Amino acid sequence: MTVLKPGLTLRSAVCGADVMVIRTPAGADVDLRCGGAPMTPAREGEAVAIDPALAQGTLIGKRYVDAADRFELLCTKGGQGSLTLDNELLSVKIAKALPSSD
Repeated sequence: MTVLKPGLTLRSAVCGADVMVIRTPAGADVDLRCGGAPMTPAREGEAVAIDPALAQGTLIGKRYVDAADRFELLCTKGGQGSLTLDNELLSVKIAKALPSSD
């Protein structure tokens, strides 16, 4: 489990993905994973094999959110692993349409 706070940068143990926490409830203690392995503040120990079921990839510059839209992560370096939060697959945040300037 990891206590998330805005500005925290985490790295994947299975691929090159890095994310930054943008929004989180105060004191949230969650299980954040990439490719099935826990994300860490720094690359530690040996590389872990990626879970093939969680290898859809993480895209640089995209924001990832949970279904309840309580957590938001920004991908700062892309990788092969998919992000999960407490065993829930995170999805890419859909950009809001800007009003027309007619």
